[in-house]
Amino acid sequence: MRTAMAQLVRDDVRAAIAAALDDAQARGALPRLPGAEIAVERPQKPEHGDYASSVALRLAGTVKRRPLDVAQAIADSLPTGALIAAVEVAPPGFINLRLAPDWKRAQVDAVLAAPDSWGAIDLGAGQRVQVEFVSANPTGPLQVGNGRGAVLGDVLAGVLDAAGYEVEREYYVNDAGAQVRIFGETLAARYAQHFGHAAEVPAGGYQGRYMVELAEAIAAERGEEFLSLDGPARDALGAEGLRRMLDQIRGDLALLGVEFDVWFSEASLLAPRDTLDGRSAYESAMTYLRDGGHVVEKEGAVWFASSARDDKDNVIVRSSGEPTYFATDIAYHFDKFALRGFDRVIDVWGADHQGHVARTKAATAAVTAAAREDGDAGDRPSGDGLEMLLYQLVHLRRGDERVRMSKRTGELVTLRELVEEVGRDVTRYFMLQRSADAQMDFDLELATSQDPKQNPVSYVQYAHARCASILRNGAKEGLQPGGDVQALTSPSELALIDAMLRLPELVEMMATKLEPHHLTGYALELAQDFTQFYGACRVVNAEEPDLSRARLKLTRAAQIALARTLGLMGVRAPDEM
Repeated sequence: MRTAMAQLVRDDVRAAIAAALDDAQARGALPRLPGAEIAVERPQKPEHGDYASSVALRLAGTVKRRPLDVAQAIADSLPTGALIAAVEVAPPGFINLRLAPDWKRAQVDAVLAAPDSWGAIDLGAGQRVQVEFVSANPTGPLQVGNGRGAVLGDVLAGVLDAAGYEVEREYYVNDAGAQVRIFGETLAARYAQHFGHAAEVPAGGYQGRYMVELAEAIAAERGEEFLSLDGPARDALGAEGLRRMLDQIRGDLALLGVEFDVWFSEASLLAPRDTLDGRSAYESAMTYLRDGGHVVEKEGAVWFASSARDDKDNVIVRSSGEPTYFATDIAYHFDKFALRGFDRVIDVWGADHQGHVARTKAATAAVTAAAREDGDAGDRPSGDGLEMLLYQLVHLRRGDERVRMSKRTGELVTLRELVEEVGRDVTRYFMLQRSADAQMDFDLELATSQDPKQNPVSYVQYAHARCASILRNGAKEGLQPGGDVQALTSPSELALIDAMLRLPELVEMMATKLEPHHLTGYALELAQDFTQFYGACRVVNAEEPDLSRARLKLTRAAQIALARTLGLMGVRAPDEM
């Protein structure tokens, strides 16, 4: 069961301000004016209240009054009661509101009633969203940078699920095109070399030690089966190599706690489909672009007709007739919207794809619009629902020293090596600590520290384990969570309640802005508020059983909020440490 509590509270506050504005106009304190947009936000400083509105600043110019006077007129019509305890006007014209402490305390029971879904809201109302992420070429092991994309995409998908969307995680397997051909040729050379035959790695081939190890592994299991290296044997060897690389990628991602609902083959875009009257998705997409007037032909090639049509990157079919990566990307997004009917599609890409964003959006909008006009896409969503989340590079360091190469292989550090050294939970948490558009330094020295005072992951997990320990101690004393939450009156208790109540709004914000990194800061603040509560209040006290039960109830609620926050990050919530 989802709870839209916090969203409704903000809506209730907004409705109260709207009613106060109407009342101020009705009694002549403000002139009549058309409906005003009323923004309600949490103030940056807690001392300014629980919510604040700048509506008076927006209306001041229209009604030709000072913002403070407009704010005061609205505030005079805002009643206090069960939800709103106090209303204050602050320069230059803010309306600050404080929620009633009794109402806040009562929300502890709301948290306890939703142990597996606290923070979930119904923002998405069941809309279908696809999050496509990682999608690294299956021509080598995943690198550390791929890990950042994996964590961002996986956590964003979880946040969208908590926000009420129907989410599908997808990995796009680039198993067609030049890179796959070069991979196969490189593997064939290494395979032949293993058996003592003279063979050279092709120009632009894959030089990593992993290709030698891959050839050796295939030779150990399959012997000289592929040694003829004629066309069919070479293709079969390449296919076997790709299969093994994909298995390795799946294993690396599983080690990080990332699983996909769909592994989508690029090659499938080029295969005939009965649902398209024997055409492929690629052929259908190109037909729609042609019929819609979105392509031009010049220099023997086919170009996407955009504002940058003279940009060589906008070629979609080469003069040889071979589709470019851009062409299959158009077909892929055509498949997502026109054929599979996703309402929103979010591509999580490395920042080096920045130059592809505008043209991909333009081409997707063009091909889906053409399909809808032709009637073949029915009422399927248009490509306007395409969004990109770009993430920057990850730099490894150990204290003050930059780490560039693996000590074991002498090559770039792989994702698997990172996770094996610092662990899944730390990798995920650290990868989320900065916004996607900021480069990040991943400190291996800090990541391997078990000291909660240094390592934020340990600190948050320790807070959850502390909750579990307190609840166990209470049970030993015959005390269970219960009692009257109105007994929770100390500042640290109320601060902890405030922190827990922020989670649903945080989910809404992250789902709207595609910014899952806020979870790490929130988790740390929630853990700090719990630690302050634990330090200031004796929870288990047989001499005050009623207060102890109420505090145990608060402790259980904090445990739920911590577990839900850690769960959204894909980080484990231990009961013991």
